[in-house]
Amino acid sequence: MKIWKSLLIVLMIFANLAFAQPSFADKPKFSKNPDYIEVTKALKQLSQTKDTQTQVESLTPEEIQKRTEELTLQKYALETGINWGQCDNQTGNTIAVYGKRLNDEDNEDSVYANGLYFLANGQSTKNNWDCDGIYLANDVKVANFTSNPNGQGQKLTGPAALKILDGTHLVIKTNPDTAAIELNVPTVKVITGKEANWFIPDISQALIDTRVPNAPSNQSLNRTA
Repeated sequence: MKIWKSLLIVLMIFANLAFAQPSFADKPKFSKNPDYIEVTKALKQLSQTKDTQTQVESLTPEEIQKRTEELTLQKYALETGINWGQCDNQTGNTIAVYGKRLNDEDNEDSVYANGLYFLANGQSTKNNWDCDGIYLANDVKVANFTSNPNGQGQKLTGPAALKILDGTHLVIKTNPDTAAIELNVPTVKVITGKEANWFIPDISQALIDTRVPNAPSNQSLNRTA
């Protein structure tokens, strides 16, 4: 009888392990995400800037506040498990965007860390498909560009790759007066071939306009200029 009782106890233990969620399960490792580390660091720097009333490049207190608000929401998005960004093309032209390949086998065999796709005007990349960033053609300029979330920036012309943080909805527009590209978020980073294994060709916007749009996208939206 004692043997049967012992076996019953053992079976009950195994049943609990099989059907109950273990309390020691690993939590999401968002704290190790490079985007999360960068956002947290930038928020700390901006907070110190506000506390000491020091100047960051040419940013006004209002611009510093705007960056702080943007980064706070991106930090929250990363903490809640959002691991993709979205690119929205309102430039009037086709643009090139970076993102994961749709075929996992292609990802394993590819020379580059992501793929280069073409997104038509008036379209945004598909929900849950991670748009890593955009490609800037060699004859295109970005207006009011700063390369780091903490505001330390540079003037930028192509060719270049611009990376966005996970949880970002990046809207890309063209200024009708200057023809420069305008971005709606300040947390965009320039990527070079030395920093990341991205394909960064030296091509013109005119050539990009000849490409067939193939980026995973939501249904085209009707927008007014």
